[in-house]
Amino acid sequence: MKKWKKLLIVSTLSFSIFGFTSRSEAAANTHFVHNGETYWNIGKKYGVSVLELMKENNRSSEMLYPGEKLLIPTTKISEADKDLMARLVHAEAKGEPYAGKVAVATVILNRVDSADFPNTVKDVIYEKVSGHYAFEPVQNGTINQPADNASKKAVVEALAFRGQGKGSLYFYNPKTSTSDWIFSTQTTITIGNHRFAK
Repeated sequence: MKKWKKLLIVSTLSFSIFGFTSRSEAAANTHFVHNGETYWNIGKKYGVSVLELMKENNRSSEMLYPGEKLLIPTTKISEADKDLMARLVHAEAKGEPYAGKVAVATVILNRVDSADFPNTVKDVIYEKVSGHYAFEPVQNGTINQPADNASKKAVVEALAFRGQGKGSLYFYNPKTSTSDWIFSTQTTITIGNHRFAK
């Protein structure tokens, strides 16, 4: 009996060494749908967008059935990225409506997805343009303050709707902006004191 146990342990180890997925690893990448769940709820739970979730599962309909298994796509956004985004949202959109906070987080994600900007959250947030940081809170250090709960929630919502937000790549306050260039961009939406543009 001991011989069989050793053989089983060795074979299990060899499967994991050579990259085969064990049952517990597979379970981490799947979700069993519960009654009343939606792609939106599941996306928020795992920090992936509704569109990515549907694409990963080859779905064109938003219909879900209790008990069915969904594959969860791996996300490129780490917990550290989420925290950094939330701190930027908090610093940039303090006092703005919740929808404005979500829109600021969406701008960051849209930049990550755009060929015109760096392709990681950290590199987008710390990008320098003409010797200055692209975001004022990075320049003045307010990005180092902890994020409030509304900003953290806004980041989760932006992740779930990634790729949406009318394609906005910029936001600014028209009353305080000192850049003439930003006024030449195409406005997508105005929320609170911020104008969003692409």
